[in-house]
Order: sequence, then structure tokens, then C-alpha cells
Amino acid sequence: MINLNRLDLVTLRLFVAVLDAGSLTAGADRYGISLAAASKRIADLEHHCGIALLQRSPRGVTATAGGQTLHRHAIELVAHLERMALAIADFHTGISGHLRLWANPSALGGFLPTLLAAYAVQHPEVRIDLEDAISEDSVRAVALGTAELAVIGENTPSEGLVSFVCEVDELVLLAPRDHDLAAGATADFSRALDHDFICLARSASLTRKISGAAEAVGRNFRLRVQVRSFDVMCRMVAAGLGLAILPRAGAAVYAEALGLQVVALQGLDAQRKLLLAMRDPATLSPAAQALVVMMRERMAAPG
Repeated sequence: MINLNRLDLVTLRLFVAVLDAGSLTAGADRYGISLAAASKRIADLEHHCGIALLQRSPRGVTATAGGQTLHRHAIELVAHLERMALAIADFHTGISGHLRLWANPSALGGFLPTLLAAYAVQHPEVRIDLEDAISEDSVRAVALGTAELAVIGENTPSEGLVSFVCEVDELVLLAPRDHDLAAGATADFSRALDHDFICLARSASLTRKISGAAEAVGRNFRLRVQVRSFDVMCRMVAAGLGLAILPRAGAAVYAEALGLQVVALQGLDAQRKLLLAMRDPATLSPAAQALVVMMRERMAAPG
């Protein structure tokens, strides 16, 4: 039996950070302690548990079978601690609720700001903690308890999470108004692939969807510049560095201001779904539950 009195929360949080980072060095740096101190804490943890928890190699560390079990339970514990700390902090500031939400650029450049504005009117006592992140990072944040909710792309691996569709948009081509592909109301996806593109990072769900569509028709996706936001993406298009494919709601925000043309695409599955992901709906805070209700009602509303 493990002596629970000899397990400390600092070491468990470090253990989660090490596995999440994939190396002892990166985990120690992420947690803000020296490599020597991190090594000793992990060694002590393995001694207390009586088993090896990590497999070490020149490429980093992975969890043993026992380490995977401890990691799963440690994540649960750390998530509860994060929620407890935020709840207590809210009482100190007079806030009665805290919404911790991560969202990808498609959501932030589209439907989410308007929805959160309505949420803030209905729940003025709730503090909204919103993080801009790609879908993969948002999934990790929910899994670790850093966030309760995340808006992610539908093609993002999210094993262990519960999700539902919270937005459906259309992917469109964004081009300078004097570009050949901007002359008509629609453009063929294969013709667009003859040109350079401005995109989010290759790991972003939107970029992976477009790249996969190009591979499906036997074409290369000519990614010229990778950026972190729709704002920068559209400004690069306006500067003539390439074309962009993004959700219509996001494209519409920038098209008129930057002198760009929004063009519908043929030859591409242009439907873009976003999901609201969470761990266990039954354990969500009241603030998070309220947003879930708003999103479900929005999707159920006609039109």
C-alpha cells in the first residue's frame, strides 16, 4: 500500500507536467524548478509507489503502465485543485462564478465574441477567462483541468472528452479583389491550389482539414506563411503574399476593411464544424453549465 501521507501535491503536479511535456527537462522548466530538484522528486515518487513510473530514453520520457495509471488519477486530482483554487480566489474578489474557456481561432474570429457578449449580459457576476489556442492545446487544457470548456475543430482528437456541435460554418476563399480567382462568385479548389497560401500552424485543425483535402485530390498544399491568427492571415493576403481559406464568418470581418474578396469554393467539403468539448458535463461549474445551455439553445434555434 502507498502511504498517502508521503505523497505531496507539488510532486504530483510535476509528474503531470513532465509527461505532458515529454521530457524531465521540459517538465522541470514548465514547473519552474531545477532539473536536479525535479529528478529527485520523481525518484522519490517512484520509491514511494514501489514501481518505475517513467521510461527514459534519449528522446525523452514516457509513462510505464503504472505511470499511466498514476498520471490519469493525478490529472483528476490536479484538475480538482485548480477548480478549488479559482473558486476560493473568486470569493476574495467578490465574484460568484468563473468561466474558464479555451477556443480556437475559428471560434474567436466567428460566432464566439457575440455569444460571450450575450452571456456576459445574462451573467454579469461571472468572470470570463478566455484563452486563444489551437484545438490540440485546448483539448489538453480541458484534460488537465486548466479549462472546463474548449471550442475545437471537429477533426481534433479528443479521446475521453464529451463534445457536441456548437457551430457550423462554410469555408471560403479570401483573395485580393484584383486576383484572377476573385472574378467570379465561386472558384475551383484545385485552381486555388496552384497558388501560395497563408495559414495557421500546420497542427491547427483548419490547416489539417485543408491540407487533407488537397492530398485527397492528389495535390500539394503550398503553405507559404504560417501565422497565429485570422487577423494576421488576412493582412498577409492583403499584402499579396498568398490566398487564404477560412470560415465565412471570420472572412467577412476583414474582407471589406482590407479590400479583399470572399469567394465560395467548389471541389471542397466546405462545411466546417466546431465542437464544444468538456470532461464530464455533470461536474461542470454553474458558470460553465450556463454557457453549455446557451450553445445548445443557439444550435437548436431555427435559422
